[in-house]
Parts: sequence; structure tokens; C-alpha cells
Amino acid sequence: MAKASGSYHHGDLRAACLRAARELLEEDGGGLSLRAVARRAGVSATAPYRHFPDREALVSAVAAQGYRELAERLATAHPAPATPEDLADVAVAYVQFALAHPALFRAMFSEPCDPGDAERAAATAAISAYVDGLVRRAFPEHGIEAGPGADVEALSTAVWALVHGLAFLHLDGKLDASAPEVVADRVRAAVHANLGVAAQRARTE
Repeated sequence: MAKASGSYHHGDLRAACLRAARELLEEDGGGLSLRAVARRAGVSATAPYRHFPDREALVSAVAAQGYRELAERLATAHPAPATPEDLADVAVAYVQFALAHPALFRAMFSEPCDPGDAERAAATAAISAYVDGLVRRAFPEHGIEAGPGADVEALSTAVWALVHGLAFLHLDGKLDASAPEVVADRVRAAVHANLGVAAQRARTE
């Protein structure tokens, strides 16, 4: 049973609101509101405003949690990816995270979020840095010179766009997501096909 609003200690209210928001997302896939979160958390209708001035701030905080969890999932898939096969493992983990948490994933990337939210900015920067580091290590192993500056940035964008697009194609039912092994095989094939094209282009330049 939810606690009464007066029983919260300092710092607990924010966590309770975030738990409530996550529960609501998992149940109906959206429709988050501060009022609904307050009801679920068992607090007064105005209590969430102590930590979240508006709905965008709440969604940003939920998204930041999601980014951190995604980063942990990717690191678990491979702690130090350095080859194209490692990259494929990470790509599979990315898509599987999206399929395991569809409402959260959509909130992370489709919901409007407060662009000035420092927590969300830090979480997204960590994901971006992870992808950038992965590309720097993995692409040279595939015969591609991922030099400094714009080349790495472009490759990182291409890799993220590919994997992110695969995640949403599976989520939206455009690709078969009926079995984990089917998803994994398709993602791996797409990653290796993309690397093959990049390697061939690098050799001809």
C-alpha cells in the first residue's frame, strides 16, 4: 500500500514519484501526468511539484533513469567492446532493451523532455560517449580507418541511427519480434552488413 504523504522522509518523495511514473508507463504505455503520479504514489496532488515543476520535468527524470539503465545493459552485453562482433552484441542488447521496456524506451526518445534538464543531458552524453568509444575501437578492426574528429562522429551517428532504427522497427511491428533469437540474428546481420559496406568504401577511397 502507498504511504501517506506525511510519512515521506527527505528524498523519498522524488523516488516514489519516479516509481509511480514507471508503473504507469508499464501499465498503459503513456498518459503520464503529475496528478496520476500523485494518486499512484499515495501523496497529495501538489506533492510531486516539489521535485517536478511540470510534466516535462517528470518525463525527463524518467528518461534519465532509462538512459542509465540502457548504459548498464550495454556495458553488461560487453564491458569493453573492441571488435565488430562486440559491436553486434551491444546492438542486440540495445534492441532487446527497447523490446523489454517499450513504454520507457518511447518516453526516452519520443516524449518531449526538458532540454535544460542536467540529469537527462548527462545521461544522454554518457550513451553518446559510449557509442563514440565503441566506434573508435571496433571500426579499425574491420579495416576502416576511424580517424579523429568528424569521421568518428559521422560513424558514431551512423551506428546509433542503424541500431536505433532497428529498435523502433521491431517495436512498431514492422519487423518480426516474436522470438529473441530472430531479433538477435536480424540485428547482427544488419550491423555486419553496414560494416561490410563501410569497409568496402574505405578500401576504395
